[in-house]
Amino acid sequence: MAAESAAPLASLAGLADERVDFRFKGLPPDAEGLTVGELAAQRRNLFTDGFTTPVLALSAERVEHNLALMETYSTRHGLAFAPHGKTSMAPALFARQEQHGAWGITLAVPHQARVARAFGTRRIFLANELVDAAALRWLAGELAGDPSFEFICYVDSVRGVELMDSALRSAGASRAVDVVVELAAGDGARTGVRSAAECALVADAVAAASTLRLVGVAGYEGEVPSATPSRVEEYLGRLVSLAAEFDKAGRFAGLSEIVVSAGGSAWFDAVASVFAEIPELSVPVLKLLRSGAYVSHDDGHYKELTPFNRVPEEGALEPAFRLWAQVVSRPNPEQAFTNAGKRDAAYDLHLPAAQVVRGADGVQRAAEGVEVTGLSDQHGWLRTSPEADLSVGDWVGMGLSHPCTSFDKWQLIPLVEADGTVVDFVRTYF
Repeated sequence: MAAESAAPLASLAGLADERVDFRFKGLPPDAEGLTVGELAAQRRNLFTDGFTTPVLALSAERVEHNLALMETYSTRHGLAFAPHGKTSMAPALFARQEQHGAWGITLAVPHQARVARAFGTRRIFLANELVDAAALRWLAGELAGDPSFEFICYVDSVRGVELMDSALRSAGASRAVDVVVELAAGDGARTGVRSAAECALVADAVAAASTLRLVGVAGYEGEVPSATPSRVEEYLGRLVSLAAEFDKAGRFAGLSEIVVSAGGSAWFDAVASVFAEIPELSVPVLKLLRSGAYVSHDDGHYKELTPFNRVPEEGALEPAFRLWAQVVSRPNPEQAFTNAGKRDAAYDLHLPAAQVVRGADGVQRAAEGVEVTGLSDQHGWLRTSPEADLSVGDWVGMGLSHPCTSFDKWQLIPLVEADGTVVDFVRTYF
């Protein structure tokens, strides 16, 4: 799944035409000059057919499982789904999410929106207030040039509304930009309007700007301070109440649907529960969930916090990432070093977890007595206890925490079946 570097990005089909070369970590040196599609068609084995360490792999089976599970979950709970694409920034994964019923893709900054549009994404929810004049000129052009393109973004201040309106007027915008008022998850939270009264002032400013159209309300429950189920549900209840108050005041007059949106990857069960109780408004409500980390899931942060742990009858996501590194030094019985470090592994929340060891005989065994204790730029520090069976040259497979900082370290990621066969590649654009 990749794009021709010397030619415009015309379609997802063009991803397979990019040439394999020195830009992409871990790929076989003897694949230089092949296209990504040609290399995928060879169905090489990750361990025996020339891939070099370190190399990050995505499980083909687990990615498919996770995509299908969240499609089923969203349908079951009556939710539209706009997964946060900034987690992967992989257009081929955007497309697969849409094939699994996603309404559109959520993004955070203008560059990400440009990537998505280059590959034909029709619906974008930008979970940020967009006040960059150059980006707004680009957006005005996209909306004018493609009547089928739908775009929604946050507003969270009167000043932001003024900046948006000024830039869009200067750009000669022919279509109003749809916006949702962002309600903050608390006084100590990240972005968003802090009170209902301030939300009304922002909504008034939107109503006075002909370049903008208020279509709903939104927020992010992952920022609730000292989050507990009850605190998260209380915040989401305030978000729903704000939508109802705006509707009662006639702020959504003329719309065919009202957008109410929330949903990170840690509390989407609470979103489903509270959104199920949204009262009948003047027009139908688009209940838009935005969880994004589910595609790869992880072996740390979200594995511990996933709503499926709280409601196991809903199913279970499966960690799809595994980082393979090679033991390059074994200075003493208590210590070993691999060739994967901060350049390769997510480490912002948890260190990688050693899971399996693959020896020279090609047999995989549990990584008993092996613990990752630190990362240098290009080395992993391992503590080994007496039961560890580890030699220089062995491959160590590690689980990663927090996919949001895993995809961004790898531009071309092998998609690997359980037996090690590489069946495709995921191209990222950060």
